[in-house]
Amino acid sequence: MIPTPPVLSVTHEVLNQAHALQNYNAYAKNLPLQEAVAQQGAGWAQDWLTARGAEVGSAEWIEHGRLANVNPPQLRLFDRYGNRRDEVEFHPSWHECLGWLKRHGCDTGPWADPKPGAHVARAAAYVMFAEIEDGSLCPTTMTYGAVPVLRHVPNIARDWMPKLLSREYDKRFIPAAQKKGVLIGMGLTEKQGGSDVRANTTRAEPMGDGSWRITGHKWFLSAPMCDAFLVTAQSAKGLSCFFVPRWTPDGRLNELRIQRFKDKLGDRSNAGTEAEFWGSQGWLVGEEGRGIPTVLEMGVYTRLDCAIGSTGIMRGALSQAMHHAGLRSAFGKLLRDQPLMMNVLADMALETEAATALSMRLARAFDAHEDEAENLLRRILTPVAKYWICKRCPTLVAEAMEVHGGNGYVDEGPMPRLFRQSPLNSIWEGSGNVMCLDTLRAMGRHPKSVEVLAAEIAPALGKNRAFDSFVAKLKDGLSNPQDIEIRSRELTQGIALAMQGALLLRHAPASTSEAFCASRLTPSHWGTTFGTLPPSTDFAAILQRAWPRS
Repeated sequence: MIPTPPVLSVTHEVLNQAHALQNYNAYAKNLPLQEAVAQQGAGWAQDWLTARGAEVGSAEWIEHGRLANVNPPQLRLFDRYGNRRDEVEFHPSWHECLGWLKRHGCDTGPWADPKPGAHVARAAAYVMFAEIEDGSLCPTTMTYGAVPVLRHVPNIARDWMPKLLSREYDKRFIPAAQKKGVLIGMGLTEKQGGSDVRANTTRAEPMGDGSWRITGHKWFLSAPMCDAFLVTAQSAKGLSCFFVPRWTPDGRLNELRIQRFKDKLGDRSNAGTEAEFWGSQGWLVGEEGRGIPTVLEMGVYTRLDCAIGSTGIMRGALSQAMHHAGLRSAFGKLLRDQPLMMNVLADMALETEAATALSMRLARAFDAHEDEAENLLRRILTPVAKYWICKRCPTLVAEAMEVHGGNGYVDEGPMPRLFRQSPLNSIWEGSGNVMCLDTLRAMGRHPKSVEVLAAEIAPALGKNRAFDSFVAKLKDGLSNPQDIEIRSRELTQGIALAMQGALLLRHAPASTSEAFCASRLTPSHWGTTFGTLPPSTDFAAILQRAWPRS
């Protein structure tokens, strides 16, 4: 007799697991962003941003973000015959991402179609895209910052500006004259100097025909697929800035040689390189010997984007955590309804909303170039926002990863990529110390900027005792010159918190603003980790605002 085989039972079935966050509207789900857009002068863009939010939250675009990162770029130094090529090949999803960003004006939209709120609307779209893919934002940002520099150089602007302002992305590796749209990168950093760009040793020599020969090495050349670069080099009159295209006007590859890719912690979809200039042809941008002010004009825009990008990463991490906690149960309740988890999630929601409010307010200052007060506010607030928002980003993303438990640590999901990306903006475009010193420099060179800052904060005074006390202490600290450099991190953090508190007190519900002031502005109540809000906090209201129950 043939024995009856044993009955096989199901070893396990998938229960109590959240599904992937996709096919949602990243703008409609983000009430703080919607309100900030309206408050800062871009209410006209609400329908446009809602449409962009539906795209960014779709399964299709989330998959493009994933594929662009799991298929990193490939370096092709030579063609099959041995000729130098120095070309970078990307996965199709990378090109899709850059195409989306270019098509929707996330690089040069405010310059191509200037209007009140244009920079704010762009910033909101940038925040949403940062939730799903960040490497492609690097060339987008540099192109954004290059426009206000290059439009003042007639011989460059004449040929390049129409293609910079174009909404068409052209991935072909061909001379810019043959392309429909172009992107700009930059090469500033060298081994011996880092943030001290004045220590550059790259040299520039005049060729006699209006162009310059650039010779030297760059430790970081960002986004080598770009069509041209702003490069610093030493000329006879000191450090100067030069425009170096990938192809020369006569159609030859410029002598810009990629040495290697940087093996970076994050930003895997984007190619960061080390490169040499073997007598590359370039053109002077700005006044000879005034390279630092020239690149700083570009840098103020890229620093804005560091703050905006980190806000987007934080929002992406919060969205993932809220989605997971709303579907996963433990100990008889949804995670979202567990008291201690409510505290953690609400604390992260406060941090993200405060970052959103500050970054959108800063973007509005970029919309008002004719307004002296806004220009002064921009000078002091740009390094402040970059410093604080970018510093807070890694801590928040790590906490959001922990909400998922072990699943959050697995690369099949989005959290590890967000975490690897989270420290970058704090390093790029000037580290934390550089931002704090720039804050002091803005105060020293433009003393009226402190008055403008005080005027911006003043409407919130009298609404919260902790806020009033914090602002009074901050004013004392700013007016005391003793040891001010060694205290500059404390002061920069204080300005950021005061601005965030003022914006929330003026525009957010009391449940949000009161919880922010009770935690961030009261040292004895602010814990060193997320999840230490006082029991009096209206957790339910904060969580509903951050991620409405469907």
